[in-house]
Amino acid sequence: MTEQQPELGRFLRARRAGVAPADLGLPLGTGTRRTPGLRREELAALAGVSIDYYIRLERGKETRPSPAVVDALGRALRLDPEELAYLRELAAQAARGGAPTRQRPAASRAVRPTLRRLLETVRPCPAYVLSRTNDVLAANPGGLFLTPGMVDWPEKKRNTIRYTFLHPQARTLWPDWDIKARACVAHLRAVAGTDPDDPELAAIVGELAVKSPEFSHMWERYDVRRVGNGQKTFLHPIVGTMTLCHEVMEINHTGGGRIVVYSAEPGTPDHDAMVLLDMEAATALASRSNASGAVSVDADRDG
Repeated sequence: MTEQQPELGRFLRARRAGVAPADLGLPLGTGTRRTPGLRREELAALAGVSIDYYIRLERGKETRPSPAVVDALGRALRLDPEELAYLRELAAQAARGGAPTRQRPAASRAVRPTLRRLLETVRPCPAYVLSRTNDVLAANPGGLFLTPGMVDWPEKKRNTIRYTFLHPQARTLWPDWDIKARACVAHLRAVAGTDPDDPELAAIVGELAVKSPEFSHMWERYDVRRVGNGQKTFLHPIVGTMTLCHEVMEINHTGGGRIVVYSAEPGTPDHDAMVLLDMEAATALASRSNASGAVSVDADRDG
């Protein structure tokens, strides 16, 4: 981050580029618009600030916008509550010279025994424990094999966002890969808003920015959204097509760790496929264990 290109300014530029003037009832005028989305003067007018003030804000010359100005910019850009919270966090960081507004506890990679038991208890539902940057810290058999090929990666490399962008099977696993990928990037942006100096965040973002042009493009869009509950369709090479619902639950005292559990309505083809996946995954893990002497579905063991 530099003084001339502050994170707050980059966010404002990216978001105004994504707002169509017509959506806000602004006249398009004549001739070709050289600026995608809103012009600076249009956003300044909508937010009720002078164009000079807004330019200074975007360029990092003004670093202490009032809460009223920040909220006015959020309304003009049609930010939702999560995006507005991110904008407020960036404004607070700018006022503090780029430092986060509060120290977050260090993320824990330890997985409590009770969580390991829970992963087994919910079988045949695929489930896994994630760090706040989506490292897979523990998984039951179905959870590990839900993303085919993940088990072949070293334990420290297992990360669902790395898998989405870098594993060759990811593009065919999800029929809506583009939507899935954008959600992954938006989640990392949300993490960056609360803990921009997290070394694990810097490592995964740096790696993907170098190795994936798609990630780099999506990262510059500044979409912000923590991954929540919903459903996903998998074109799975072991069990065929299945659509599973997923619940995402934050884990106390882990600095942002979550447990993700997938499920399907009993008696449906999706549930049958899920049960088959659990059986096939358990068999495959047992075979690997017999061949190598040991196999783990955990990225980090206690003790």
